[in-house]
Amino acid sequence: MASSSAEDSRWRRVDADGSVTLTIHAQPGSKRTEVAGLHGGALKIRVASPPVEGKANEELRRFLAEAFGVPLRNVVLARGETSRRKTLRIAAPAARPDRVWGR
Repeated sequence: MASSSAEDSRWRRVDADGSVTLTIHAQPGSKRTEVAGLHGGALKIRVASPPVEGKANEELRRFLAEAFGVPLRNVVLARGETSRRKTLRIAAPAARPDRVWGR
């Protein structure tokens, strides 16, 4: 049972400073921005912006900033600018919605 839990949470890492790092599978061009479960070891998020000129990345950052209760500057796209698979870091989260995402 513990291994299942470990597999379920491999998309999320909490660092010593309290920041949260997420592996995201982004699906741009959706009707609305929302969490859609897990996909291949990543948290799948449908994004309501097209993948043009960084608009989907900005919408994803905005969504995560609002969900975690932090200013936009606290959400950093660390990896995957032009890929569907992305790594984002949320510094000093006020809320922790990731605890229920992916269940």
